[in-house]
Amino acid sequence: MTSSRPEAAHPPDPGDGPAAEPLTESDAEEHIHGICFKTGPPRQVGVELEWLVRDGRDPGIRVDQQRVAAALAGLSAHGAFPGGGRLTTEPGGQVEISSAPAEGLAPCVDITCRDLSALRQAVLPAGLCLTGEGLDPLRSPHRVLQVPRYAAMEEFFNRAGPWGRLMMCSTASVQVCLDAGEQGSGWDSVGWRWRLLHALGPVFVAAFANSPLREGRPTGWKSTRQAIWARLDPCRTRPPENAVPAVAGQGRGLPLDADPRAAWIDYALSAEVMCVRRPGNEAWTAPAGLTFRDWLRGGGERPPTLEDLSYHLSTLFPPVRPRGHLEYRVIDAQAGDGWIVPAAVVTALLDDEAASQAAMDAAESLWHLASTACGGDFGDEAGAGGGAGWDCGSPWEWAARHGPTDPIIGDISVKCFEAAEPALDRLGAPAMVRDAVTVFAERYVTRYRCPADDRLDEARAAASACEGASIVEGIRP
Repeated sequence: MTSSRPEAAHPPDPGDGPAAEPLTESDAEEHIHGICFKTGPPRQVGVELEWLVRDGRDPGIRVDQQRVAAALAGLSAHGAFPGGGRLTTEPGGQVEISSAPAEGLAPCVDITCRDLSALRQAVLPAGLCLTGEGLDPLRSPHRVLQVPRYAAMEEFFNRAGPWGRLMMCSTASVQVCLDAGEQGSGWDSVGWRWRLLHALGPVFVAAFANSPLREGRPTGWKSTRQAIWARLDPCRTRPPENAVPAVAGQGRGLPLDADPRAAWIDYALSAEVMCVRRPGNEAWTAPAGLTFRDWLRGGGERPPTLEDLSYHLSTLFPPVRPRGHLEYRVIDAQAGDGWIVPAAVVTALLDDEAASQAAMDAAESLWHLASTACGGDFGDEAGAGGGAGWDCGSPWEWAARHGPTDPIIGDISVKCFEAAEPALDRLGAPAMVRDAVTVFAERYVTRYRCPADDRLDEARAAASACEGASIVEGIRP
């Protein structure tokens, strides 16, 4: 699957070649309609795995990017990875492997494991290690990629505080990529899969929460990464309208398998422009408040082109991003080979009919119970995504703050894992994948815990040990 960051789009330099044809609003709508949901039988699976890079001896120091680049030089060429994956570098020096699309979960796990092995072997001689956590727990954010698009992105996000810099430079995730689904209706349709992934978002935020620390201290959130995303520009990070089941007291809303294209087109064109590509050394800063629709209607310094639209689409970061396939963006990075579990569970709940129906039933109950618990008023303000916003009291906020210790989300997590385990068997998942899911469920899900709880236990133990050492040190002669 393709990488999730804007640099992966590789937009042409606007100073190269003849000027492109200006884009009309109807052209833009038609283009988005045609490329963002590629329909067909869902078969392919991919993952995008981001890793924090640390010094093997002192994880708290900032690693020289030249040292990382030298270690990874042999993996930069096309075809360098044995499984066909691709390596990219994120703004803060994180590295990402984007797997090649695979025909099913088993080959996806196989080729990604081989690519990860090559990556680990490359960094080890340089004294580096890859860390699977959703947020850098020790180091402050520092942008290492000095390119126009990231300078413009940083300036855009800085208008609303430090959260954009943290997202760009300090976060890491597991992104699961699945085919969009069939045209039409039913459990394997585009509309159903779109809404199921959104509805399950808080469940996956909670179950795989793995970012409770920042600068060495607990933040009060199990997924601080999700809390950071919730503070970014809502026009490009919240779910589109009608993406989750209707909340209690507001009717059933759209059918669960309704086509999402119109809502996505409106979402994309209503989002503010983050960067305007310019030739040479000119800054790519976009005018504040300019939406892509405004630009199409003559609001910018020049008419936008198809390349501008493609680049704009790559700067949208909702929980589920349609890129032909569906890119699921809600899961914190996991330690070691822990990424296999979310990849397996997401695939099982989307690609098996019985599991998909059970998961939708559970997810609908989550949103109905949540709206009842908070009076049904979360997400009502403009841009909240039809009750799917990041607002205080919403399932997104519960999941990020409490993880599966929240009893409603914890109970539904158990139901989803119970549905996924037999589905994996029906889908022919290898024993090592099924065993990994079972072990994770027994260690975390059935105990209403998540990986963040381990990080917090470790931090408390270390603090207690330091406090004890200080006491002993103080009473020595």
